[in-house]
Amino acid sequence: MSDRQKFLQIRREAAFTGLALLALILFWLVAGFGTAGLDIKVMHLPLWAVLGSIGVWGAAILLTFLLTKFVFKDMSFDDGGDRR
Repeated sequence: MSDRQKFLQIRREAAFTGLALLALILFWLVAGFGTAGLDIKVMHLPLWAVLGSIGVWGAAILLTFLLTKFVFKDMSFDDGGDRR
């Protein structure tokens, strides 16, 4: 893999990680504040509390799995020589 291809892959990974963060923030807003008006209880807790805390962790784990499965690539940064 050339240095340019590595750079493009790193940029791609960073962009998708940023999009995942944005998706998590939006999910947190909708799950926490968007469901605050609903009178639904989960284990005696309001739905907004469960989705705004545990639900965000679940979404983060899912997004991390998807990033590592489909976006991230294992590549070597060692080019074999010292360019100093």
